[in-house]
Amino acid sequence: MDTVIITRHKGAVEWLRLRGITGTVIEQAAENDVRGKRVIGALPMNLAALTASYVTIDMPKLKLEDRGKDLSPEEMDERGATMIEYVVKRK
Repeated sequence: MDTVIITRHKGAVEWLRLRGITGTVIEQAAENDVRGKRVIGALPMNLAALTASYVTIDMPKLKLEDRGKDLSPEEMDERGATMIEYVVKRK
């Protein structure tokens, strides 16, 4: 299955690579970018519902001042980075 990584953060791409996860990296997605693919990143629900697998990188210890910054893989680990898979279905 094709993997698409949606992020503008190089640190997140490296964090994933260190865990053996690679794929096409894009900053913004359209329907054709995600349909039937494994997608890692942030998506609106209407696009998440089109994916075969939708995964986010959650960081429960992320500080408010770190939001939007390109964190290193080590900084992501310090902030508790984990991957969470969601099932999103359109009714």
